[in-house]
Amino acid sequence: MSEDQLAAAALSLDPESRARLAERLLESLYDADDKRLESIWAHEASRRDAEWDADPSAGRMAAEVLREARSKLR
Repeated sequence: MSEDQLAAAALSLDPESRARLAERLLESLYDADDKRLESIWAHEASRRDAEWDADPSAGRMAAEVLREARSKLR
């Protein structure tokens, strides 16, 4: 299963299940050593920056994202 397929499957879960999954995924990162975590987050930041540079119009305001997330958790 590709990362995109996995993400689509995860996003189809109900909000409570997604929250539990997110917590499990984040907890799994804490098992890695600090240097490895730093590398993972640096890579992710670079990926997001490149994505933004490629298409700035795809970005959304943080307030909008948070409002949408909160509405899905209700």
